[in-house]
Amino acid sequence: MPNRANAKRHPHDDAPDTADAFRRLAALPPGPQRDTLRSRIVEAWLPMADRLAGRFRSRGEAFDDLRQVAALGLVKAVDRYDPELGNAFESYAVPTVTGEIKRHFRDHMWTLHVPRRVQELRNRVRFADQELSQTVSGRRPTVAEIAERAQLSEEDVRTGMGALESFTALSLDAELSGGEDGYSLSDVLGAADPALGTVVDREAVRTRLAALPERERAILYMRFFEDMTQSRIADRLGISQMHVSRLINRCCNRLREQVMNDAA
Repeated sequence: MPNRANAKRHPHDDAPDTADAFRRLAALPPGPQRDTLRSRIVEAWLPMADRLAGRFRSRGEAFDDLRQVAALGLVKAVDRYDPELGNAFESYAVPTVTGEIKRHFRDHMWTLHVPRRVQELRNRVRFADQELSQTVSGRRPTVAEIAERAQLSEEDVRTGMGALESFTALSLDAELSGGEDGYSLSDVLGAADPALGTVVDREAVRTRLAALPERERAILYMRFFEDMTQSRIADRLGISQMHVSRLINRCCNRLREQVMNDAA
């Protein structure tokens, strides 16, 4: 198969002249001969696929993986190309391979699932920011300037800017920068305060406690706020411990029932 570049139809050095090969491929029935010719065409165009993959090599993915994705896109382009339409294979293959690489980034490279619309906003904001950064000196482009350049609303620009830092996630075990004590991110993350539930319960029962008879309210206070035993409460009030126990149980049951009714 000739590998010389056709300067008139293919402006790139890695674009071989495979027009005759594609016509023969289209005429061949399925079988070993067709598979061999198909493989030779794919091999001839692999340099172009590698060149397209190189455009994305600075985006966090290994270049060997990008080459494999680009090769997959090239195979799809070879299988779907129709030489009878009269268009050069390169004009069909380039967007097919590029689209396959972009689809790989969209579907596999985000640590968290991000809606496609947000991913597209991210790309438009990033491109607009890069273009404006070449014309605006000494400062970053404003949200309004990016919105005007990208033809987006300022709200969409802020959404896209938020997604700029969401392509990868930081491990919770990552050591904090600038620290010398070995603290990781998980060591400084906040958590739900277990006392919040107690605050809610206290507020719910506050008015019901105030409505109790004075002696019953005093018994509950001594038991649950002063942490006194039932025998000490009995001695202080001059009643039996059994009576104190019955009063506590009766008051707690009544308060629980009243609070539950209030919630319902």
